[in-house]
Amino acid sequence: MRLAIVGPTFPYKGGAARHVTELAHRLTAAGHQVCIESWRAQYPRRLYPGRQTVDVPEFPTFPASRRDLAWYRPDGWWRVGRRLAGSVDAVVLAVYSPVQVPPYLGLLAGLGRGVPVVALVNNVLPHERRPVDVALVRWLLGRVTSVFVHSAEQAALARTLTRRPVRWAPLAPHLPVPAQPLPIPDEPFRRLLFFGLVRPYKGLDVLLRALAAGPPDVRLRVAGEFWGGTAETEALVVELGLGARVDLYPGYVPSEDLPTRFAEVDALVLPYRAATASQNAWIAHQFGVPVIATRAGALADPVRDGVDGLVCAADDVADLTRAITLFYTDGEALRLRSAVRPVDPEPIWQRYLATLLDGAEPPGR
Repeated sequence: MRLAIVGPTFPYKGGAARHVTELAHRLTAAGHQVCIESWRAQYPRRLYPGRQTVDVPEFPTFPASRRDLAWYRPDGWWRVGRRLAGSVDAVVLAVYSPVQVPPYLGLLAGLGRGVPVVALVNNVLPHERRPVDVALVRWLLGRVTSVFVHSAEQAALARTLTRRPVRWAPLAPHLPVPAQPLPIPDEPFRRLLFFGLVRPYKGLDVLLRALAAGPPDVRLRVAGEFWGGTAETEALVVELGLGARVDLYPGYVPSEDLPTRFAEVDALVLPYRAATASQNAWIAHQFGVPVIATRAGALADPVRDGVDGLVCAADDVADLTRAITLFYTDGEALRLRSAVRPVDPEPIWQRYLATLLDGAEPPGR
């Protein structure tokens, strides 16, 4: 099958670009002819205040990639659709934000009705949404052939917005580093890690309050881009009296720096208020680090509660405090660490590709 994936790839960074690029490589390895239609400018800077691109690839690049799409060039949206109309059997739209809906609708106008289109939707609706987001997503999902999401919960939400077929499979691993477990220490480091883009729905404030209420000698390392700056977090750290226990490392963490950030920590904490899915638990397991995660969407699915990590309620300071306290009780931290194993991505990817390709078939085939 001749397939076009519309989504970010190098020089864009982070999980979205890794996912699109890994998907292209996997589909090619499965015998399909694949191209990536990427972005010259994906978002206005005011809508994404962090760093959008990198100078050096963090993953194997995909040679059949073009960068003709720009959010400010509607004529280009249509032209890409017209070009694809005569050259591919199906199109996969990687949807990460309602901001992408107008460009994608322009592309679909150029594509016409003869080519099946799968909307590969990471979050059906944003965790931090605007009033217009529901209308935009409903508009897009009503104009594709099928919808593919990453959890049963997201599938149920998508079905409230479209009558098109909705399929789902767990998000497949697209990891920035190969498995490289760190040595198991003789004693816990008494340090936790929060890693990744810092946004309100990810619950760093919940973690800070739980840290203040938990064992008084446990420290926290925070490494990642801060959405809107560090001032609010720094003020909360001072308010909670945590100045000597919290180390902030603001800024994007490239793949080569991950071993340093995961070194000398006992667990990765994912205190999300809301989530669809995340690679971060699997990244921690690549380094042999256990995970404390909330029951938010599919966030905690990679964690075996009480085996290689702990699971607690979302947006609940008391329950996260309980989990942290339990983690540091009676050798629990080292016991959980000893059971961590890197994920085997192959069976997950097999299911993922099969589900995606099923939705890319022309209706009635």
